[in-house]
Amino acid sequence: MKFCKKYEEYMEKQCQNKKLPRVGIKKLKKILKRCRRCHQSTHSFASVSADTNSTNNVHDSSTCSHHQCTVCDGSFFPSLLKEMSEVVGSFNKRAQRLLGLHLSSGFRKYLILLKERIQGNHIALVQEGKDLVTYAIINAIAVRKILKKYDKIHYSKQGQAFKSQAQSMHIEILQSPWLCELMAFHINLRENKEKNGKALALFDGCFLAFSEGKPSLTCELFDSIKLDIDLTCSICLDTVFDPVSLTCGHIFCYICACKGASVTIVDGLQAANPKEKCPLCREEGVYEGAVHLEELNILLSRSCPDYWKERLQTERVERLRLAKEHWESQCRAFIGV
Repeated sequence: MKFCKKYEEYMEKQCQNKKLPRVGIKKLKKILKRCRRCHQSTHSFASVSADTNSTNNVHDSSTCSHHQCTVCDGSFFPSLLKEMSEVVGSFNKRAQRLLGLHLSSGFRKYLILLKERIQGNHIALVQEGKDLVTYAIINAIAVRKILKKYDKIHYSKQGQAFKSQAQSMHIEILQSPWLCELMAFHINLRENKEKNGKALALFDGCFLAFSEGKPSLTCELFDSIKLDIDLTCSICLDTVFDPVSLTCGHIFCYICACKGASVTIVDGLQAANPKEKCPLCREEGVYEGAVHLEELNILLSRSCPDYWKERLQTERVERLRLAKEHWESQCRAFIGV
């Protein structure tokens, strides 16, 4: 079965109960088809002109490869940009709500547990998490395929350039920190149920893998796509501890991210200067929307208990030292020393 048909069938099934944003892959393919006919007629005219000009030794620019297209630039990219933005916005909102329910604490947690016991909707919660991961990955594949088709028709790399632009605008769904959290959420649930001896319909596509002692989150789903998320902090070069994801999608230890943003752990990443850059990709303004990856933190603490215990002790000492330095500097500034 072709991917386009598979994608449409999946989205129709998902949209039976709720309306979800999607990539209009059929509409975009029609735009490219119209563009192809336009180019074919242009090439036919160009070949005649080339024969004429070859006699007169004149170069015609219409025979050059197409790097820009008036047909597509006015409709294809704006439509795709809007659809990608809607898809990632919907995904982030739903994932945040789902994980908020799962990670809730105190009185709210007991209320949710009571509600689940009465309504029996815990399985539905798990299924929604699975659907969200699938939704993110199948839409990412749809975007990748339509951009590849654009480049094939136009003999250009404009599709790849657009993908880079989408990443800088933070509308590339595989960049979303909530996708990483949902993957960790499923692994945590699966391990809990295995420990308690309870069977639950969880998909096995997500797992934590180790290569030479370095962990990574892996998800295998549709169309032989394998998503790998490296869990090594590129600042301290250790497994991320108390991980945070910047808006560019890169993951660091919280203390390392604070150092990279030139802020104290007391002030937090929200206090970072908008001009501060990601230590890895050098993109500006990535700290304000940073997300604490709590599900990932739980997963790593269970999977690397010895490392976590050792890191917890050193981290506690380091945080106390940094907090002491911060308040001492604040006191000196207050008394004018």
